[in-house]
Amino acid sequence: MKIGELIAFILYFTIVLGMGVYFFVRGRKDMGEKSFFLGGRKMGGVVAALSAGASDMSAWVLMGLPGSIYLAGMGQVWISVGLLIGTILAWFLVAPKLRRYSMLADDSITIPQYLTKRFKSSSSVLQVVCAVIFVIVYCVYGASSISACGSLLKTLFGLDPRVGMAIATTIIIAYVFLGGFNAVCWTDFFQGMLMLAALMVTPIVAVAMLGASGAVADGTIPANYYNFLASGKFDWVSVATILTGLGWGLGYFGMPHIIVRYISIKSENEMKKSRWIGIGWTTLILVMASVVGIVGRQFLGDMMVGNKNLVFVEMARTVFPVFLGGVIISAIIAASMSTADSQLLAASSAFASDVYKTSIKKNASDKNVMWVGRIVVVVISVIAFGIAMLGSGDPPIVPAFSTIMSLVSAAWGAFGAAFGPVILLSLYWKRLNYKGAVSGIITGFVVDILWMILFNFEYYDMKSVAYNTNLYEILPGFVAGMAAAIVVSLLTEAPSKEVTDLFDRFKATESLEEGDVAESEQI
Repeated sequence: MKIGELIAFILYFTIVLGMGVYFFVRGRKDMGEKSFFLGGRKMGGVVAALSAGASDMSAWVLMGLPGSIYLAGMGQVWISVGLLIGTILAWFLVAPKLRRYSMLADDSITIPQYLTKRFKSSSSVLQVVCAVIFVIVYCVYGASSISACGSLLKTLFGLDPRVGMAIATTIIIAYVFLGGFNAVCWTDFFQGMLMLAALMVTPIVAVAMLGASGAVADGTIPANYYNFLASGKFDWVSVATILTGLGWGLGYFGMPHIIVRYISIKSENEMKKSRWIGIGWTTLILVMASVVGIVGRQFLGDMMVGNKNLVFVEMARTVFPVFLGGVIISAIIAASMSTADSQLLAASSAFASDVYKTSIKKNASDKNVMWVGRIVVVVISVIAFGIAMLGSGDPPIVPAFSTIMSLVSAAWGAFGAAFGPVILLSLYWKRLNYKGAVSGIITGFVVDILWMILFNFEYYDMKSVAYNTNLYEILPGFVAGMAAAIVVSLLTEAPSKEVTDLFDRFKATESLEEGDVAESEQI
């Protein structure tokens, strides 16, 4: 254990918990449902942009992605390309429209609420379906962050990974439990800045050290390492790798903990600011994460082949003094925490606001709903911890749960396939109806999960259940979800006049987007 790293680590966690306590004390008198789950729709553009980015770029961007590129080469950068295209399209095609439409739809504060109220439906089916998917997928998604923390604490301080995961779970619960959406966004803002600084500085210093020594670490560069075609030739493996990488971008249209940031932004002018800051931040993060993988191969040689996820950690510990290296490494903890807190809050809000308040206790007070949300945070965290434990053994009970990238890709694909098509159609297609939305969500989710289990999932002592297509499950899931939503909408009754009138009102606001009009006059 290095004392300097320990001091940096403790300092980081003190700041994070301090933010949670601050927002708890600041808002304890008027902390209602809307404030706890959405920050009262008062988030500034800079904070919202970096919060959206940090909640998106979890530990996989500092561990999983650089590790994949370090091991397999440039053929893996298609994930970065897909994510960059996806985030740009989401900020332009979804963010401003979803924010305005959610306000028109009875000031909806969650994605399930928005989808239900957009169709003026009294049925709670869609909200319940969404909440169930949220809870299931966020348990898996949260496990990736918890697993990353356990791995890091073992590397840095020699802790048993299970102990490290328990510590991380407790801290995440603590500051989400206390501060709600405001605490989450402000900690994400701080973490986003730290992540960017870490990725910008570390490979630059490593390259300078390589240039000064004129040497490359011992090791061999795999064949086709610098080829953008994964197999080195234009075959199905290369095509599937490209399609899979680009397919990651589809996830942005349906990722609840990211798109809820769009809803929270306080004004149109802040939205414009947030858009460009968000795109710029994400571009830098993805580019530098890819650079870390390439530089890491030159700087570390083959020494990390058996532990590829720790390439960035090893580089930071090598090129910086102990304390500064500890600060840089804390960026990885930041990435894990920033995603986990957002996921927990999105899942708890979905259950508390969209199931408990609509189906269990319809006259529940804001305070009551808020406490139910906090209880759900604890429950999901415990389940996520259990999933992470299943992948932490040697050998792991479930190999598919043993890597950060596999957990993240499973959750990302499920959300993107379930909600992406319906969110897009809800903003652009007047004919979409309630039954079509429900069908699209269920179909996308089911097809994604079945494709993953049948063609991509790994069980203990078996490589796969069936033929491995090398194709990311989000692609067939997204297509199936889109088709189901369109076909069912066309085969069933058209939306009511009340619903189409609301859509027309929403479309009418688009002409005001570029104007400098007061918020109350725009909608």
